[in-house]
Amino acid sequence: MAEPAAAGVPSLPREVREQLAELELELSEGDITQKGYEKKRAKLLAPYLPQTPGVDPAQQKESRPQMPAPSAAPSSASSASSSSKFHRARSGGARDERYRSDIHTEAVQAALAKHKEQKMALPMPTKRRSTFVQSPADACTPPDTSSASEDEGSLRRQAALSAALHQSLQNAESWINRSVQGSSTSSSASSTLSHGEGKGTSGSLADVFANARIETVSVPPDVTATTSSSSSSSARPAAVDLPPAGIVKGMHKASNRSSLMDTADGVPVSSRVSTKIQQLLNTLKRPKRPPLKEFFVDDFEEIVEVPQPDPNQPKPEGRQMTPVKGEPLGVVCNWPPALEAALQRWGTTQAKCPCLTALDVTGKPVYTLTYGKLWSRSLKLAYTLLNKLGTKNEPVLKPGDRVALVYPNNDPVMFMVAFYGCLLAEVIPVPIEVPLTRKDAGGQQIGFLLGSCGIALALTTEVCLKGLPKTQNGEIVQFKGWPRLKWVVTDSKYLSKSPKDWQPNISAAGPEPAYIEYKTSKEGSVMGVAVSRGAMLAHCQALSQACNYSEGETIVNVLDFKKDAGLWHGILTNVMNKLHTISVPYSVMKTCPLSWVQRVHAHKAKVALVKCRDLHWAMMAHRDQRDVSLGSLRMLVVTDGANPWSVSSCDAFLSLFQSHGLKPEAICPCATSPEAMTIAIRRPGVPGAPLPGRAILSMHGLSFGVIRVNTEDKNSALTVQDVGHVMPGGMMCIVKPEGPPQLCKTDEIGEICVSSRAGGMMYYGLAGVTKNTFEVVPVTAAGCPVAEVPFVRSGLLGFVGPGSLVFVVGKMDGLLTVSGRRHNADDIVATGLAVESIKTVYRGRIAVFSVSVFYDERIVVVAEQRPDASEEDSFQWMSRVLQAIDSIHQVGVYCLALVPANTLPKTPLGGIHISQTKQHFLEGSLHPCNILMCPHTCVTNLPKPRQKQPGVGPASVMVGNLVAGKRIAQASGRDLGQLEDNDLVKKHQFLTEVLQWRAQATPDHPLFLLLNAKGTTVCTATCLQLHKKAERIGSVLCDKGHLNAGDNVVLLYPPGIELISAFYGCLYAGCVPVTVRPPHAQSLAATLPTVRMIVEVSKAACILTTQTLMRLLKSREAAAAVDVKTWPTIIDTDDLPRKRLAQLYKPPTPEMLAYLDFSVSTTGMLTGVKMSHAAVSGLCRAIKLQCELYSSRQIAICLDPYCGLGFVLWCLCSVYSGHQSILIPPMELESNLFLWLSTVSQYKIRDTFCSYSVMELCTKGLGNQVEMLKARGINLSCVRTCVVVAEERPRVALTHSFSKLFKDIGLSPRAVSTTFGSRVNVAICLQGTSGPDPTTVYVDLKSLRHDRVRLVERGAPQSLLLAESGKILPGVKVVIVNPETKGPLGDSHLGEIWVNSPHTASGYYTIYDSESLQADHFNTRLSFGDAAQTLWARTGYLGFVRRTELTAASGERHDALYVVGALDETLELRGLRYHPIDIETSVSRTHRSIAECAVFTWTNLLVVVVELCGCEQEALDLVPLVTNVVLEEHYLIVGVVVVVDPGVIPINSRGEKQRMHLRDSFLADQLDPIYVAYNM
Repeated sequence: MAEPAAAGVPSLPREVREQLAELELELSEGDITQKGYEKKRAKLLAPYLPQTPGVDPAQQKESRPQMPAPSAAPSSASSASSSSKFHRARSGGARDERYRSDIHTEAVQAALAKHKEQKMALPMPTKRRSTFVQSPADACTPPDTSSASEDEGSLRRQAALSAALHQSLQNAESWINRSVQGSSTSSSASSTLSHGEGKGTSGSLADVFANARIETVSVPPDVTATTSSSSSSSARPAAVDLPPAGIVKGMHKASNRSSLMDTADGVPVSSRVSTKIQQLLNTLKRPKRPPLKEFFVDDFEEIVEVPQPDPNQPKPEGRQMTPVKGEPLGVVCNWPPALEAALQRWGTTQAKCPCLTALDVTGKPVYTLTYGKLWSRSLKLAYTLLNKLGTKNEPVLKPGDRVALVYPNNDPVMFMVAFYGCLLAEVIPVPIEVPLTRKDAGGQQIGFLLGSCGIALALTTEVCLKGLPKTQNGEIVQFKGWPRLKWVVTDSKYLSKSPKDWQPNISAAGPEPAYIEYKTSKEGSVMGVAVSRGAMLAHCQALSQACNYSEGETIVNVLDFKKDAGLWHGILTNVMNKLHTISVPYSVMKTCPLSWVQRVHAHKAKVALVKCRDLHWAMMAHRDQRDVSLGSLRMLVVTDGANPWSVSSCDAFLSLFQSHGLKPEAICPCATSPEAMTIAIRRPGVPGAPLPGRAILSMHGLSFGVIRVNTEDKNSALTVQDVGHVMPGGMMCIVKPEGPPQLCKTDEIGEICVSSRAGGMMYYGLAGVTKNTFEVVPVTAAGCPVAEVPFVRSGLLGFVGPGSLVFVVGKMDGLLTVSGRRHNADDIVATGLAVESIKTVYRGRIAVFSVSVFYDERIVVVAEQRPDASEEDSFQWMSRVLQAIDSIHQVGVYCLALVPANTLPKTPLGGIHISQTKQHFLEGSLHPCNILMCPHTCVTNLPKPRQKQPGVGPASVMVGNLVAGKRIAQASGRDLGQLEDNDLVKKHQFLTEVLQWRAQATPDHPLFLLLNAKGTTVCTATCLQLHKKAERIGSVLCDKGHLNAGDNVVLLYPPGIELISAFYGCLYAGCVPVTVRPPHAQSLAATLPTVRMIVEVSKAACILTTQTLMRLLKSREAAAAVDVKTWPTIIDTDDLPRKRLAQLYKPPTPEMLAYLDFSVSTTGMLTGVKMSHAAVSGLCRAIKLQCELYSSRQIAICLDPYCGLGFVLWCLCSVYSGHQSILIPPMELESNLFLWLSTVSQYKIRDTFCSYSVMELCTKGLGNQVEMLKARGINLSCVRTCVVVAEERPRVALTHSFSKLFKDIGLSPRAVSTTFGSRVNVAICLQGTSGPDPTTVYVDLKSLRHDRVRLVERGAPQSLLLAESGKILPGVKVVIVNPETKGPLGDSHLGEIWVNSPHTASGYYTIYDSESLQADHFNTRLSFGDAAQTLWARTGYLGFVRRTELTAASGERHDALYVVGALDETLELRGLRYHPIDIETSVSRTHRSIAECAVFTWTNLLVVVVELCGCEQEALDLVPLVTNVVLEEHYLIVGVVVVVDPGVIPINSRGEKQRMHLRDSFLADQLDPIYVAYNM
């Protein structure tokens, strides 16, 4: 809290000060509330506050004196004393007070008060109970059944969990909004979600992502009302434009729920998920978006919105700064020529004087090293190092070699001896931390340091060596990334006494390196800063002069003695001035935080070296001991005086310990860095002189690198204290942090650079990096160098204030540059911790860093959560931290993650290892237990959504193509007319006739062989056997079924020969067969309804099946799933009577129906198509010609025989062409993975057909068993074509890995290819035997989203590899068409593939033959440019045609057809067209634990579902990775990330993902997800 001028504490009467101290204590002990404390305090201070007329003193207390930049001139006494205003920190018991800053807390509370919404307006993530042991059971979200009339308590909980769905409109605004001015509902505007019935009409969902940032609150669109208006514009209509025929076409597999589920308006009200999405949409109502420029310019769109500089942003206005010099380094006559000489002097003349005292674990002095001992031991060690480690001719160490010093933090004595021993031996010590495990945080980087310094030897103590991790046989483990080290123990008993005549070589200090101090950079790499002997000496001299050290003084050192100020004061300057250091290790501080204060008291120490943390720990433990005195201290050096919270730490410590004799002028903050060493230190003040000023800076100004005294908004102010003046003998300037080192203006923040003899000389072994840091020549605006001497960059950001005082506002390493504005990680930490968090997180354990995602830095905050924190507390805390950071720093947080206690990587002294944490975050190994991503609010540089250009008609497109010289995209297979076939075609129009002819001509020719899992033949069928069996089935149909010609018959069989006989039996009887996949006995509830539906839709008069399946259909389990009483006649064909048909049916015309092909599309649509006899013959003929099939050939088929090309190959082709088919049911592969490949090898098959699921099984299951396949003698060199039958974009990655894996057993890389078919035409492309090999191209993904095709080179960014889908079959023509205008397209465009061929299906089979749809899909014409008026069928797939350099069989250049994806499946987002598979491919690559992934959209939100195959702790790691990759590669923001168990994403028999089923299950809350994250 800020006091006005007169209330500087020293000016108050003593008794008032005592009463204030008493109050502080009561507050810290919890005897009085904060409110009571403030009241009493105000009362005590009231008489001393200058009254402003008409202002209530309490309010006045809150207003901060708005001072200009603090001036040190006594003339402005009022300003000087006002700047000494006291920021009181209360010590809050158990809370770690290290980061506490009252100013900050006050600011944060005020910022949060702006967002009065204390209850959560964000949808909480849903988490499965078992996922994290941490969360209490009630953390699981109950389904929402609340009603607005319940009591307040339950209301609050419900509001927090989900918006009450039954309301017509909610008016919960997003947390970003500002409160409503002047609206009639402003009183309830910020109430919880369950209150306030806002009035208004429901807007269309299209404005959910409106780009405008409107400040007033408008009513969010209602996605839950059952009006169709809200869904019309953005929710996906029931079926995009592929066949929404009749009821059936729109029927989902899961019974008739489609009317509810298909559009967003009909979400069942019980659905918890949709409620949350509604909440999310409300939250996203006003994304922060700058106004966006035009975007798409044909193929060369600019990728990213570059934020334009704000015209109102503050700019530096001062003059250019001039370098500031410190006072000259005094010439003292008795300063030694080198530090080693000082040691020699004291060691020989003052041997009994104490040099260093070490403490035991309880904080009691345990050993004091005298100067005599230090000298004699260092000498012994130096002698041992140079003479006793190797042989005389081959010493292990030579002067100038580097040696690692590995000493624990509680053993300063051994360290000091080792350090000086090295200096005397002229070897270079490199102090490092003791490695605790093989994989310490940052351990590998320490290895890099050791390697770059060329270290082969490590010194340590016996105790420490015993504690190092060992291998089985007792050797010290090889630490990760470390070079091989030889360990040397330096305990006295192992050292050799030096001979009388041996003397170390002590020369005058020069430029040769003395020691190397390690430093961790922002990225986590560890570098060694080499310090020369001259710099070491000069630095000690400068410190001695600045701190005014005198011989024999006692100092208490709480810092790490191995580096930085702890080493400079406690080990080096100590010896220079014959001081006595009391070293207080971190381990003692942890058990007894007051120990350093007690040491100061006991030893009457003059100087103490501490960090803010030590001040806080002492305050917390203060009540344990009242009788300590700090009166002896003339300097309390606060070495992290550069932190944002140091000012309040110092103030709070002073206010508590002033009554113990601490003098205000004794507090001396200083600023240091490994490169520049001590940069500035506040000199001890004169008692009674005014204390130095404070700078109260505007955070907004700071973010633009400009110093502005904060006047307008006290919440976003940063109070900083000075760190004194430049060091004696030094010169300082401030240069711009980026770019060439140009001097800053006086009111500009920059990097502090120092030039002095006392500074680092280089990063050892890294010449390149050294130049940019240690040899900087600052220049003026005109480009002239500032001085002759080079400067060193300190890595600190700051400015020089009035009176040449140095102020530091942050570190270069903690700099986060977001959208051109600079933020300091420490400031953000301070803001986060000012949000009350007692119950949620540990205060000291928070990491803030930035990651680069989509062309900008994004801020990530990671904190450790307390084990007893509930989900709701954590979520509440997280949302408030977001609000606070947004308010105070005006920057969005990209991701906020909480991890379980003690899981963040730590630095050796207990801090959080930031770079390692960042690495874990990016690798997905952080394992958070709570996460909140806010990409919607902080990603403001997305390109503008594409507006489609209306009104360009098909004619102008065509003319445009012609003018541009582009071909119209069309292609065709060979011409059927020219291909003479044998008499078969002319003689036999029908397949039944062909079978009868074969049964007479070649009765014993085997057509089919069925194999079981062992690879043995279980059943065969010759031409005659098949014919006879079919006849018997035909007669059963007529006798038992009493069927007439044209009736539909459902065939329910496992894959096999029975299915084939039943099919021909139906044709013989004149019935129309419908093949259906039999239900699965283990999952009847899931599979039987589909069977039931096909039976109903096809109006089947009869079901043919086996006895086993017949029993299953009538079983009790089946009755639970469907109504078994209404099945049509069921006939089993296991035992057939030996009765023949009187006469075989012959259709009157080839246009008559041959069979129905039913299939469930990936979008969950059940469609049946009609195949005429003419189409069947045409199809079989085309396949025969393409694959050159004859009766002497054998092919192997491992496919499901129920629909599409799989059925045709299994049942029809062999009969037509007479070749032998070896049938392998795919399910047999589950028990014997080798089955398919060994069959192909054993029968020397040239052509084999399989599905993607079979190929994937073999790739995954046999990938590591190729040697075993060789051993079994499996050889695939016989294979000419291996064809994957599919109705989708070729899965190039899978076919490539399959080819690569099995090339070792002879598989030709050219053999593998794919087919392409669709519902309207089951076989459009098939590779076949002649013709060029399948080609591949790389296309640009960005262009593809605009329906353009741009070829790029392999390896181009954002490129996609596509393979040709086999060759177009004979007699087939394709053209690429714009699906909206139905005009033909040029070959640089992506469009719908239309097909014309003799074997196209004749139409959909539905209850109501919807004529318009039939015409649209099966008999449609181009709207322009086709004089022949060809009738085309629409495949519903997007693709393009490319003319290649290859020659087709006809001798012309070959046109390749590339399939990109189903039109139904595409996602329209931001005006662009996305294919789910592309997003899924990116997502699957991000983490090894993602087994499968599927995406869909729901009300404009992109939902990503990932299957987690790792442990559940990894579930939340996936959320940021998924969000990052989709943003980086697809420029989309993921709305919801759902993590589920393996196997949850439904996949159909063809291996295709059923995304719409998944969507329905998600919305109906049936997925049982591990975690659902709603991105803000």
